[in-house]
Amino acid sequence: MASRLYTWARWVVRRRGRVIAVWLLLLAVVGGLGITLHGKVTTEFSVPGIESQKAQDLLKEKFPEAAGGVARVVFAVPEGQKLTEPKTAAAVEASLRKAAGVSGVVNVSDPLKTKTVSPDLRIGYADVRFRRQASDVPQSAKDALSRAMAQARDAGLRIEFGGSAMDAKTEVGGPAEVVGVVIAFAVLALALGSLIAAGLPLLTALVGVAIGVLGVEFMTRYVEMTSTATVLALMIGLAVGIDYALFIISRHREQLADPEQDTEDSIARAVATAGGAVVFAGATVIIALAALAVTGIPFLTVMGLAAAVTVLLAVLVAVSLVPAVLALFGDRLRPRSRATAERAPGAWGLTWARAVTRKPLLVLLAGVIGLLALAVPARELRLGLPSNASQPVDSTQHKSYDLLTKGFGAGFNATLTAVVDLRDMPAADRGSAVTHLRASLAGDRGVAVVTQPVANADSTLAVIAVVPKTGPDARATTDLVYRLRENAPAVDKAGGTLYIAGTTAAAIDVAGKLADALPLFIAIIVVLALILLTIAFRSLLVPLKAALGFLLSVAASLGATVWVFQDGHLNGVLDIPSAGPVTSFLPVLLIGVLFGLAMDYEVFLVSRMREHYEHTDDATEAITHGVARSGRVVSAAALIMAAVFGGFVFNHDPIIKSIGFALAFGVLVDAFVVRMTLVPAAMALLGRRAWGLPRWLDRITPDVDIEGARLPVRAEAEADRKPDEVAVR
Repeated sequence: MASRLYTWARWVVRRRGRVIAVWLLLLAVVGGLGITLHGKVTTEFSVPGIESQKAQDLLKEKFPEAAGGVARVVFAVPEGQKLTEPKTAAAVEASLRKAAGVSGVVNVSDPLKTKTVSPDLRIGYADVRFRRQASDVPQSAKDALSRAMAQARDAGLRIEFGGSAMDAKTEVGGPAEVVGVVIAFAVLALALGSLIAAGLPLLTALVGVAIGVLGVEFMTRYVEMTSTATVLALMIGLAVGIDYALFIISRHREQLADPEQDTEDSIARAVATAGGAVVFAGATVIIALAALAVTGIPFLTVMGLAAAVTVLLAVLVAVSLVPAVLALFGDRLRPRSRATAERAPGAWGLTWARAVTRKPLLVLLAGVIGLLALAVPARELRLGLPSNASQPVDSTQHKSYDLLTKGFGAGFNATLTAVVDLRDMPAADRGSAVTHLRASLAGDRGVAVVTQPVANADSTLAVIAVVPKTGPDARATTDLVYRLRENAPAVDKAGGTLYIAGTTAAAIDVAGKLADALPLFIAIIVVLALILLTIAFRSLLVPLKAALGFLLSVAASLGATVWVFQDGHLNGVLDIPSAGPVTSFLPVLLIGVLFGLAMDYEVFLVSRMREHYEHTDDATEAITHGVARSGRVVSAAALIMAAVFGGFVFNHDPIIKSIGFALAFGVLVDAFVVRMTLVPAAMALLGRRAWGLPRWLDRITPDVDIEGARLPVRAEAEADRKPDEVAVR
C-alpha cells in the first residue's frame, strides 16, 4: 500500500493545479445542489416494528385526524386571576378561532369547554391538531399559530408552546462551535510551529466537510434523515479532516527538517507513510459507522452512513488535496531550523515514554483501576429520548413543560395513548370491552388519570389517554408502560388488539430496541478491531491489547456521561436544564465513532513503533521511538478532536450536547490514558512477544505495509534516527 500511495502522491504533486481545480469544482457542484435542492429533516426518531410505531401507523390508516402533529398551546394568567374570567376567556376564545384558520389545522380544543384547566384555574391548554405529521408541519404554520395568540397576549396571558409539532430545531454554528475551531487552530500552530502550516489542515478539512455536509443536505430530498445526522456528519468530518491532514503535514515538515530532502519526494513519502495510516485508520472509522446498520434501526443507519461518507471524503482529501496544496507551497513549509524542528517532537515524548516504561506493571494497574472507577456510574445507565424538560430553560418548550407540570402534575408531560384496534371484535361487544379496559388501566398504581375513550367514525378504533403519576424521564414511567401492556392478552382474547403508544412510549420503545442491539454491535466492533489490527501490525497481542483499551475508553466515557447527564452533576457548568436518561442511541454512536478514533491513534502510534522495530529489531527502543516520534502529533490530534467535539457541548439541543460531551471525554481518555500511557506500558511488558504471529496465520494475513518499509531507502532517512539522537539535536 505504501508503494502505491508513494506513486499516487508523486502523480498528484505533478498535477497539483488540476487536482485542486477538481476539488473546487466538486465543492461548487455539490454545494449548489445542497443549498438549492435540499429536502426536509425530521426531529422524530421512529423505528419500524416497535409497538408505538405500529399504533401510529394504525392511527394514520384508520383515524387520521388523531395521527397528525399536535401543537399544545399553554395559557397562564398572573397570580390572583383566573382563566374563567369573562375578559380572559373571551381573549382565549378569539385567539383559538384564529388558530383554527391556520393552514393545515384540522381541530382546535377549547380548554374551558374540555375542562383542560388546572384546579386553581390559572393554567390551561388547548391542543391544535394539524393534518400533517409533526415533522411535516411547516415553519410558516407554526409562526402563524404564534401570531394567532396575539389577542390572548394583549389580554395579559402568558403563552407557551409544546407538543410534537413544536419540537425545537437543531442549530449549529454558534459561538461555542467557533471557539472549538479557534482552539483547534491554536493547537495546530503549536504542533506544527507555523501559522501557514496550521491553516492548511483547517482549509482542507473545511473543503471536505462542506462537500460532505452539503451532500447530506441534498440527500434529504430523497432519504428521510433526522436533524442529528447532519450535525454528526459536521462534527466527525471536521474533527477527522483536521487530524488526517495534520498527520501528513507533520510528517512532511519532519522530513523537510533535513535540508537535503527534496520537497516532492518528502510529500510522496509523507503520503506513503502517514497517509497509509490515514487510509487504514479512516477505513476503520468508515466501517464502524457503517456497522450501525446492524442495529436494524433506519434513522441510525442513515446517520452512520452520512457520517461515514463525510469521513471517506476526509480520507480522499488527505491523500489528494493535501499533497496538492503542499506542493503548491513548496519550500515555504520547510522548518527554518532543523535542530528546533527535531527537538520539539522528540524531547518530551522520549521523556514520557521512558517514565511510562520504567515501571510498566504499576502504570498499567493504576490506569486500568482509574478507568474502571470512571466507568462505575455506567452500571446505572438508563436510555431514553430527551423530553421538553431537557430543552434550554429560556425555550418555549421548557417553559410549557414547567407550566403543565405546575398545573397538572409531573406525569401530565408523559401522557400515554392506549390505542385499541376493534376491527375483529363484534360491534355489540366493542363498547363494553373498551369500558372494561379503561377501568383496568385506571386501576394501575402508577396512573393518575384516564380519559374517556374517543372512537373513529366506524368505531373500529378507540383512543384512550393515560396520564401517569411520574414524568417522562422517570424509571417508574418506563415500568408503567410495560405493566399497561400486560393488559394486551385480555383485549386480544376478546378479539381486539391493544397498543400503548405516544411520545413517551415511543422513546421507551426506541431505547429498548437499541439496548437489545448493543451487545451484537459491541461484538462486531471488537472482532473488527482484532481483524484490522492483525492485518496492520501482523500481530495477535497488539490487536488484543488495543481492543481491551478501547472497551475501557468506552466504559469510562459512558460512566462520565451517566454521571453528568443522568445523575445531574455539573448541570450549571454545562448548562444542562434537567437530568434525565442518556439519549438512547448515544452508546451505539459512541462505540462506533470512538472505535474508529481509538484505532486512529493506535495505528499512528504503534505504526511508528513497528516501523522502527522493522529497521532495528529492538522492541524496547521501538516503544520509546514510537512515542517520541508520534506522541506530539497524537496529542495534538486528540486535543483538536476534543476541541471540536467540546464546542458542541454548549449546543442548545440536548442530544447534540450529550454526544459532544461523550465524544470529547472519550477521545481525551483514549488518547492520553489508553494510547499514550497504557499502550507503551503494555508493549514494554510484552517485549518482542508483541510482534509475534503464528506461522499459519502469517501465511494467510495480507501484508499491507502501512509503515512504508518497502519504500526506496535514503541514506539519511529520518525514520532510522533514534530517539536519543532526536533529543540531543
